[in-house]
Amino acid sequence: MITQEQIGRFHTLYRQDRNAKALTAAMAGTDINDLAFIPVNAAKLNGAFEVEVKTHGITAQQKSGRCWLFAAMNILREEVMKKTGLTEFELSGNYLAFFDKLEKANNVLEMAIREAARPFDDRMTEYILNGFHDGGYWDMAADLVRKYGVVPLSAMPESYQSTHTANFMEKFTFLVRKDAWELREMVRRGEDPAARKEEMLAELFRIECIAFGEPVTEFDFDYTDADGVYHANRNMTPASFYKEFIGLDLGEYVTVTHHPTPGLPMNYYYRFHYIGSMAEGNVYNLNLTMEEMEDLCIRQLRAGMSVWFGCDSDCYGNRKNGVWDPDSLDYEGVMGGADLFMEKGARLQSHASYATHAMILTGVNFDENGKPNRWKIENSWGGDVGKKGYFVCSENYFREYVYEAIIHKSLLSASQLALLDGEPAEIPAWLSDCM
Repeated sequence: MITQEQIGRFHTLYRQDRNAKALTAAMAGTDINDLAFIPVNAAKLNGAFEVEVKTHGITAQQKSGRCWLFAAMNILREEVMKKTGLTEFELSGNYLAFFDKLEKANNVLEMAIREAARPFDDRMTEYILNGFHDGGYWDMAADLVRKYGVVPLSAMPESYQSTHTANFMEKFTFLVRKDAWELREMVRRGEDPAARKEEMLAELFRIECIAFGEPVTEFDFDYTDADGVYHANRNMTPASFYKEFIGLDLGEYVTVTHHPTPGLPMNYYYRFHYIGSMAEGNVYNLNLTMEEMEDLCIRQLRAGMSVWFGCDSDCYGNRKNGVWDPDSLDYEGVMGGADLFMEKGARLQSHASYATHAMILTGVNFDENGKPNRWKIENSWGGDVGKKGYFVCSENYFREYVYEAIIHKSLLSASQLALLDGEPAEIPAWLSDCM
């Protein structure tokens, strides 16, 4: 227990620390990120990039957790722009996010039925009833695109609820938990839950239509190309639009991770069934060394392809200046000299850090020895932050806080490809962030 004698000693130590008292005054009226920011160090990350994939503008996920979808769509839209000659274009995040929420809800209901025999205090039961959010992984985005196609933003624009998801998700996931509990109890009583589950899904679909609009099934896509020629594409479906204007085989991409933890060895292929997956889908990861993952990212950029990646954006980042760099944000100093460092594996296992945000790498620069020293990032936080929406991270940040990247299989070595041919190791979904 904490004693009053201890509290007294703590008071004395604080009062004797002149630096702590100065920091108290500074903290009283300044955001900690602004106070910790060191402009002279951040300035070292300025400059051009030796390798750069040109992209066409910044999107804004606004107040939603759809970064993973926007990062995927920002890669796909470049294919549309190549084929059409358009200089401005966006895919509809509202369309894909609609089906993402419906698929997540269906997965929870399916898991509640399948695992109904487990006791209430079982780890899996707790995981299922913990609910879901609007975040996700690359595999989930790829599954959505393969199943539902994509549509231009003009065909299904954003709504207030699609760009401000917190309140809606709170109500929506409450209802899904309620439904999951009811289905679980039906199974435990020996009743068939199939008909009731379909009623639940119909209600959830209707609620989403109210909040986001009914998902479009057919639309026209008209545009004028770079030569001034008008094109009219009538009666397109989301699937036909994807086939004609994008056409990438998403099965040719693999998630490469660097999770240096005892529970998962390097050079290992694994999968887990995530609460946010489709009922029929899984998330797959190839766990490699940091050197291998970084090399693959560089090779993909050199090949003219941007890289979807996941990082911890809450660590050593300054949103206003568009910088992620431990040397440019002295949190330790403004917190009185506290030591905030943990080894990467320990951070993951303790849930002190994990991939909180997804974006795309569009460039990399090298020092005089040919080693990477900074990376260019296309974000989805709009054009009012960073350098007109683009960010930069240091090599130090990249190696410590980048945890996953999506790599085209053609860039993998023979030994890395061989790992994909084996049966992936199955891990519990609740360990996915820390394994």
